[in-house]
Amino acid sequence: MSKEFEELVKVMARLRAPGGCPWDREQTYESLGEYLLEECYEAYDAIQETAETGDTQNLREELGDVLLQVVFHSTIAAEKGDFTIDDVAESVRTKLILRHPHVFKDKKLETADDVLDNWDELKKDERKMRGSGPKGGDSILDEVPVAFPALIEGNKISKKAAKTGFDWENTAQIFDKLDEEVSELKEAIEGDSSERQREEIGDLLFVVVNLARKLGIEPEDALKKTNRKFRSRFRYVEESLKRKGKTLEDADLSEMDGLWEKAKSEANISGA
Repeated sequence: MSKEFEELVKVMARLRAPGGCPWDREQTYESLGEYLLEECYEAYDAIQETAETGDTQNLREELGDVLLQVVFHSTIAAEKGDFTIDDVAESVRTKLILRHPHVFKDKKLETADDVLDNWDELKKDERKMRGSGPKGGDSILDEVPVAFPALIEGNKISKKAAKTGFDWENTAQIFDKLDEEVSELKEAIEGDSSERQREEIGDLLFVVVNLARKLGIEPEDALKKTNRKFRSRFRYVEESLKRKGKTLEDADLSEMDGLWEKAKSEANISGA
């Protein structure tokens, strides 16, 4: 354990100790849950930023915030006698060794896909040894937490299903399905049924998620990048109008469209 990590653990223990921080002392596993989730999302966003800019400063800070949550939970656990940060580290170390027999033993796995398939098999074996099935029930899809964001959940459950052979043979078939879902959505809109529209939008999104999976693209990553691109271009529109002494309310759609296209052109020139 590094000196810096030991100091972090000590600082967290001091904050929780008598005479420490009142807020930190009040926290529990449950109360910290939302913060752990937030920090993971912020770290995920920092990864996208790093991929686009090459700057890792924000990623370093956000990973530190995630680490803080792990240390915070482990400090609470140590106080309760549940486990320690060393137990957490040992559990991960043991798991990594057991699930990488191609590195620590003599099993031959040639490709990344082979490694992932073997990882899943080892997880199944571990559950059998514990006398438990998939998390939550008897379906292989129960291994995917329902609490995941919808795009991530859709991608993971479709991957699970595809491994059983329940999948389209090629992308052309998925495009046919897209056309079918678009037609059904149009019918729902014409029929003015909000419930069916919601259902058809969901079906359409799920097919797009499967198309992304088939192409080897993470849909969450793809949408995140598009969101960042939209933010950047819309900010350009806002700032351009502001330089003209205008607000968004002062501009009509034609003017905003023109500025949007200019933002796209400048982004293409700069390679952004």
